[in-house]
Amino acid sequence: MTTIFEPNLICSEHTIQDPPTPSKSEKAWHSIFASKKFSSLLTMSPTPKEEAKVVHRSPSHVSVNVMQENPPYQIDQTTLIELVKEKKLERLQEFGGVNGVASTFGTDTQVGISGGADDVARLRNTFGSNTYNKPPTKGFFHFVIEALKEPAVMILLGCAALSLGFKIKAHGHKDSWYEVGSNFAAVFLPIVVSAISNSMQNRQFEELSRANNNILVDVVRGGQRQQIPMFDVVVGDIVCLKLGDQVPADGLFLDGHSLQVDESSMTGETEHTEVNSSQNPFLLSWTKVAHGDARMLVTSVGMNTTWGQISRETNEQTPLQARLNKLSSSIAKVGLAVAFPVLVVLLVHYIRGHTKDEKGNREFNRSKTKTSDIINAIVGIATTAITTAAEGLPLVVTLTLAYSKKKMVADQAMVRKLSACETMGSTTTICTAKTGTLTLNRMEVTKFWLEYEFSGSPTEKAILSWAVVELKMGVEKTKKRCAVLQVEAFIPQKRRSGVLIERNDDDTVHVHWKGAAEMILAMCSSYYNASGVEYQNLKEQKKLKEDSLTLLGLVGIKDPCRPGVKKAVEDCQYARVNIKMITGDNVFTAIAIATECGILKPEGEEFRNYTSQERMEKVEKIQVMARFSPFDKLLMVQCLKQKGHVVAVTGDGTDDAPALKEADIGLPTGIQGTEAARESSNIVILDDSFASVATVLRWGRCIYSNIQKFIQFLLTANVATLCINFIAAVSTGEVPLTTVQLFWVNLYMDTLGALALATERPTKELLEKPPVGRTEPLITNIMRRNLLAQALYQIAVLLTLQFNGESIFGVTKKVNHTLIFNTFMLCQVFNKFNSRKLEKKNVFDDIHKNKMFIGITGVTIVLQVVMV
Repeated sequence: MTTIFEPNLICSEHTIQDPPTPSKSEKAWHSIFASKKFSSLLTMSPTPKEEAKVVHRSPSHVSVNVMQENPPYQIDQTTLIELVKEKKLERLQEFGGVNGVASTFGTDTQVGISGGADDVARLRNTFGSNTYNKPPTKGFFHFVIEALKEPAVMILLGCAALSLGFKIKAHGHKDSWYEVGSNFAAVFLPIVVSAISNSMQNRQFEELSRANNNILVDVVRGGQRQQIPMFDVVVGDIVCLKLGDQVPADGLFLDGHSLQVDESSMTGETEHTEVNSSQNPFLLSWTKVAHGDARMLVTSVGMNTTWGQISRETNEQTPLQARLNKLSSSIAKVGLAVAFPVLVVLLVHYIRGHTKDEKGNREFNRSKTKTSDIINAIVGIATTAITTAAEGLPLVVTLTLAYSKKKMVADQAMVRKLSACETMGSTTTICTAKTGTLTLNRMEVTKFWLEYEFSGSPTEKAILSWAVVELKMGVEKTKKRCAVLQVEAFIPQKRRSGVLIERNDDDTVHVHWKGAAEMILAMCSSYYNASGVEYQNLKEQKKLKEDSLTLLGLVGIKDPCRPGVKKAVEDCQYARVNIKMITGDNVFTAIAIATECGILKPEGEEFRNYTSQERMEKVEKIQVMARFSPFDKLLMVQCLKQKGHVVAVTGDGTDDAPALKEADIGLPTGIQGTEAARESSNIVILDDSFASVATVLRWGRCIYSNIQKFIQFLLTANVATLCINFIAAVSTGEVPLTTVQLFWVNLYMDTLGALALATERPTKELLEKPPVGRTEPLITNIMRRNLLAQALYQIAVLLTLQFNGESIFGVTKKVNHTLIFNTFMLCQVFNKFNSRKLEKKNVFDDIHKNKMFIGITGVTIVLQVVMV
């Protein structure tokens, strides 16, 4: 009879009294070290104080602590990386197997790294730390620089700089800074606001990542088992692994029992890989222990691991990004198409002497005007024309998203990528996990038929709790009556676990299995009833029997749905977003939970066996996928995207990372989620609840709608500006809206307008519309109608003032230009109200509920007074 020890006993039964026997490499190093020290002692004349510090003796060894260099390890980092990554078994044997590799690090396979903090530090300095080269933390100035890269901002800054230079030359420093300073303020204020918002949000996400990355792993150092943070693991460490653990680094199998790992996050293969000392002793970082236990020798850490060399970045554009880029390009083309004739007309008027300075004199006179003055005038004309074409759409959209994502944190959604906010509004399908997202991940016994002894793990806690609380069983007393001979850990493929025990009172040996009902029933040939059954004596049994067993009972276990999940599912379905539940549970459990949550029509694990054509035909009809693998999840996402869907996916494990990355929106959980899952994400669900996923959907719809509102607002102002300046330039040779005024309109007032429209909160009305998906146009017919009507109104009013304002109001030409500017800005204030409700006639509906909108509108008017 063989007793199988738990992994913690393997790792903790050894203690150290004397130093370990040095390896050959250590002996060689000590000889070199000692000879160097001896020669240095011969050539030195130490003081009495120094002599006392040279050598320290102990009963067991001599150590001299004067060298700073790292020892010459006999194996280099490149070899270690290739050894594990390419699984070179023959090459491993050349080094003397795992024990030989361990000796090169100075590691004893029983006691681990025995030299204390100095040896750990030396190994870390030589082979690196177990951290990954994430992009540097993005601070305030990073986001400022990013904003300055926007073409519209660069054009406006360039124009402001040119204007400043020529104003200083013509009028001196004092007057020029007063006028042109407002240009720079108009450019930089929205950039600063956006940069502050982005940097604060980025810092919050870094704090969340640090809090969730504090994973403790069991290592053996100096003969003692201890827990250390995963990122403190070094090459040469002995790590103890058990079921459910994440492998913290690349390494080699030392010893253990029935070890199988899930490498789907690395290879995409759904079958678990068996790891042993004879055929496959190689362990990859970020894989997961699916069965058994083991001890491993760490060979590579951090960026030198297989996981560290995998790129996890994607530059794929989101649906709205593509739409916005297309719209910005169209606006720029139209703007330049109008700006060029404006430039030509203004230059012709200047050369022909039709333009006059502030004193009423002709600006251009061939015989008198200096060349420098001509250049200055031409640059000024070009600046005016270019400013007419400039638009601040990308910057203001960024500002809108920044405001919204700050509000989303309060609704348990941490936004990692700004673009993800709007993409969620286009989502047509959400693929959600069951455990922990739809449910509480807290098992409860609901029904029971017959009964007997059970012992626990996460699922079994429910049974134990029921046994102790409801049945008043003495668990400790029952455990003392039995001795465990063998344990078969839970295997996901077989969906069962077992134990071989010996009863102390009669020395009989018994096999107990538990697991999925359909798996256990298939193993049984009889069942236990009120009159009992004869137990077979399995004294000679060497392994767990798997057939002709007796059924003791069935326990109905339920993972209760989270509060509010059913309502959240109903909201998503009301918004015509398809919800698909993907779970590893059996189809009956999947049906039960899906029914309780309002999701139904299950589909089984045969999805992976369909042909590509069959998958494409069935993928939209599937609502529940049971007994899934991570590869199945990835397949479903790929099929849905090929069908034109915008897909959001929830997940928490390392094996979910491929599907999270492939989806348009990756929604990892913030509590249970792993670092690999979060790194592949767009928005982190902080409370792990599907209700928060539904909230993110509402916010996405809201943000998309708010962006549409701003686009209508912006295009109305741009169309009016282009038309007014073009008509005025052609007819009179001058533009009514100057460069400074256009700066003010394009950036500052547009920015405030965007912020005002961005403060609109999500409403249920947004869920009444179907999702926009990938192909719906950004500018709808309703927006075109509103835009055309408002722009024509503004053009009519402003052209009337341009040609007849002086006579109507009895004012001078200069005052009339100010009157035009004020009227134009007030038109934009009304335009802002008009853009609040794209489809409703009453644009003042619920205006009293949005105090931010009213406040920003008031600030807009006050700033306009200050500007004038």
